[in-house]
Parts: sequence; structure tokens; C-alpha cells
Amino acid sequence: MKKILIIGIGAGDPDYVTMQAVNALNQVDVFFMMDKGPSKTKLIELRKEICRRYIKGDDHRFVDATSPQWTRGTEDYFSTVDDLNRDKQVLFERLIAEEMADGECGAFLVWGDPTLYDSTIRIIEIIASSGRHDLDYEVIPGISSIQALAAKHRTTLNRIGQSIEITTGRKMAEGFPEGADSVVVMLDAEDTYKRFADQDIDIYWGAYVGMPDEILVSGKLRDVARDIERMRAEARQANGWIMDSYLMRRGGGASGGSTT
Repeated sequence: MKKILIIGIGAGDPDYVTMQAVNALNQVDVFFMMDKGPSKTKLIELRKEICRRYIKGDDHRFVDATSPQWTRGTEDYFSTVDDLNRDKQVLFERLIAEEMADGECGAFLVWGDPTLYDSTIRIIEIIASSGRHDLDYEVIPGISSIQALAAKHRTTLNRIGQSIEITTGRKMAEGFPEGADSVVVMLDAEDTYKRFADQDIDIYWGAYVGMPDEILVSGKLRDVARDIERMRAEARQANGWIMDSYLMRRGGGASGGSTT
């Protein structure tokens, strides 16, 4: 039997790696590194740095593979994602078949937490249940960007007795979720928060949280929305990519504004 570990490695700071993840890293024979292009090289290097820092010995190897890319801005979002995941499934299955020997352990190092807006678990589950491979898999949780964001801003995700919703920029464009006091927004490529700048809402925004390029902004949305938009555009241009998320909360939380 072959075994796959899906390891959450945290939101960017190698210190976010849990002891469970460290123990898992030391079981692995082959690490699959998904190359998403020149602008994302830093993410691969960080994964390898985590391995150098926490793995004892050198009896493991890295296999680099070009990750399938998806077409942004298409009308049928769900079909596009389905196509992307099918392409990833073909790639993952080939890696498992050709780059692992029987009895070996392979691993995918997932940014943040594998259970949150990531398809690796679903893809490996499909491969394991297909019957084409004698395959087992395990999921190791990680510190998500949501947890890191709240900690960096020294706040909680929810207020006492209140609800919170985790959603995407695409869904947030439909409006602030009814009944939610606080909303965490991920995967927002369109600066959707600007739609709520005329309301009494506090925002806690962060980009590259836990990394050297970290940017944090908090305050009344009406006061800091333009700053976030400008910083976001500048950071994307400088790095070629951006990884950010934000917490929005109905008025009564933050006051004034802060930027770091």
C-alpha cells in the first residue's frame, strides 16, 4: 500500500507548523511540489525551507510538477473549477503511480489548512476510492490564514454570542450575509469590501500574513478602504501575486485605523 499525507503547513511563517505536522514530515519519502509559475517560486522555497528546518535526516526526495492553471473571469465558475480539479487529479494520479514505490509515503504540503478552500482532500479521496491504487491517506490540520489574521490583529473572529460566516469575495458580492455579525472573506480578487464602505463596518485586513512581506490594516471600512485598495494593487504588482483575507464586522469593534 502507498500512503499520502495531506499536511497543512500554516499561513506563511514556518513557526506556524504544528508538532503533528513535524512528526508527519518525518514520515515522508517523497514530497510533491506543485509549481505554479515564476511568480510563485517563493511559495515552493518556503515549503522546502520548512522541510529543511524540521526533517531529521535526508532520506527523502522532492518531485516538482507543473500545477494546472485555471482561467479566471469565466462566466461558469463551477465548471472552470471542476475542469481544474480534473486536471489536478490526472496529475496527482500520475505522480502517485510513477514517483512512489509500494510501501512509500508521499505528501502534499498545503498552504494554511487543507480543510479550508482547498481541493487536495477531495482529489485524493477520488483517487483512493477509484480502486486503481492501493492507497491510504491522512489529513494533518494547519494554522489557517483566518486564525493568523485574527491573531495578528489581536482580535477574535466572533463577538460573544454572535455568529460568523466564512465566505468568498464572489459570494460576498451578493451582500452581507443575513444574520451574520462578522464575516471572514477569502479569495476576493475584486476588492468586494468597497461595496460596504458606506455602512458602519469595521475591517481587519491582511496580506501575506506570517511572511516577510506582511501587510496589516484595520479600522472603520469607510476610512481605510482606499488604503487597502492601493496597498493591495501595489503589493500585487511588486510580487506578481497576492494572498490576502479580511474580517468584516458590523460597527462597534475597531476604532480609528492602523497600518503596519
